[in-house]
Amino acid sequence: MLRVASILFCLYFCLPLSAAELKHHKVDSSGHLLSVWEKSSTQANATILLLHGRTYSSLPDFDLQTAEENLSMMDALVERGFRVFALDARGYGTTERDTSGWLTPDQAAQDAATTIQWITNQTGNKPHLYGWSYGSMVAQLVAQRNPGSVRSIMLFGYPFNPERHVVAEDFVYPDEPSVKQNTKQHAASDFTVVGAISKSGITAYVKAALKADPIRVDFRALHQWAELDPTKVTVPTLLIQGEFDPIAPDEIQYQLFSNLGTSHKWWVVLAGGGHAALLETPRFEMFDSMTTFASQLSTQ
Repeated sequence: MLRVASILFCLYFCLPLSAAELKHHKVDSSGHLLSVWEKSSTQANATILLLHGRTYSSLPDFDLQTAEENLSMMDALVERGFRVFALDARGYGTTERDTSGWLTPDQAAQDAATTIQWITNQTGNKPHLYGWSYGSMVAQLVAQRNPGSVRSIMLFGYPFNPERHVVAEDFVYPDEPSVKQNTKQHAASDFTVVGAISKSGITAYVKAALKADPIRVDFRALHQWAELDPTKVTVPTLLIQGEFDPIAPDEIQYQLFSNLGTSHKWWVVLAGGGHAALLETPRFEMFDSMTTFASQLSTQ
């Protein structure tokens, strides 16, 4: 019996999922064209928009394709009944940089809100909004400003610490963005939990990340993060934390969760996961918690 169970486990978790068709859309946000990626199936019963983190764009983060492992979050969510969209913010992936050369929290949130409205118009349904790392902070800004636009927010690797992320409004930024090269070392830096992902998986991610995002995007106006206030979040919220995530420690998660302005909130800790748990061993627990959270909302 144990051997049969092990074989069945490997059939599901070790072999690649059949990848859904990847569609590429261009969404106009005040004259700037944003790249939005979509995967879906005829069985989709919920819609979700994924927001990537600070350094790398949607396809390496959310649709990593390898020959040996199921590492595409988009494919996994399609299998669980989602119609999945993923946004490349300005300067990421195939979305051009802002004409100023910079990206700001306000602009990132405005572009996400525009994409949400576009998705709602396309599908007839308000999406759930998922953000990873910096993307979780953008998702919170959207939820605070436009609570009626989303079904819920799902925040993973939430890193907001006012002492680290908020600078004075009169802080002097350089005249020009730095336009630094991304590196292999940086692309692999979130994989801190030994054994949580294979070496071939890390290699595939690094290759995809550097191909999609060879140059780092430069942020300014970071004082805009000061608007983040969990008491102003009134939409259902799923908080997901990797057990060993150094960027999203317990105290930050507790401050957020305990002060949320909604009573409809879950906090899920992924045992053995780090900041990149969406690509690591606990990823299926993450996807299942997202599915369950969205499903119980659909019955209300």
